[in-house]
Amino acid sequence: MYTVKGKSDKDHLLTEHIPLVKRLAHHMKAKLPPSVEVDDLVQAGMIGLLDAINRYEETHGAQFETYAVLRIRGAMLDELRTSDWLPRSMRQNMRKIEVAMSTLQQRLGHPPTESEVAKLLKMSLLEYQEMLGDGGGHQLLYYEDFRDADGGSDSFLDRHCVDEDSDPLRSLLDTDFRQCVIDAIDALPPREKILMGLYYEEELNLKEIGAVMGVSESRVSQLHTQAVARLRATLREQAWTGPA
Repeated sequence: MYTVKGKSDKDHLLTEHIPLVKRLAHHMKAKLPPSVEVDDLVQAGMIGLLDAINRYEETHGAQFETYAVLRIRGAMLDELRTSDWLPRSMRQNMRKIEVAMSTLQQRLGHPPTESEVAKLLKMSLLEYQEMLGDGGGHQLLYYEDFRDADGGSDSFLDRHCVDEDSDPLRSLLDTDFRQCVIDAIDALPPREKILMGLYYEEELNLKEIGAVMGVSESRVSQLHTQAVARLRATLREQAWTGPA
């Protein structure tokens, strides 16, 4: 992998990690609306891989693949944000759902049902579920959630990889953020908690989860969006996320 001069063999690294880019692209695509093309994610991911190859040094103290994954995913997310794949109107709708959930949680003392959220939003249950379906791909965290207080637009990775020893993911997980997420997931309604476990721990796709839970793939997508909205509402109360 390295030349006799100790420098990274860039061509070898590039060829060896192309499958990683494709795997990350397909995994991310599974969480996004149909309008997002996997080829666009792969193209952005390749740019991230090249960036990782050019920036990486063994003195970082991390394996190259670990470092590359951060850069590849970051490049894909930058591409999604630039492309505005989730329209502003849809983000506003997700924000309304999160606020409604937070309001009802405080008022009722338990996670609100779909009917309770729909009623507060003054819409029918069907309209609410359609809104959830349209919000497929809503994320737990956005880069904007970590923007500077003055609204700066610096890259998340550039701001958190300030020196060769920095690991932005580990820095985040070493805070109480990780425990906040664990607590928020534990407080989800049983059905949504099971869904999140199947999706993120067992890595089943929506169709497979639907077969396990006995519901359609589109229904799984709705429930996933709703679970993410609940988590964001909880994390916002802990000041971990910004506006949707």
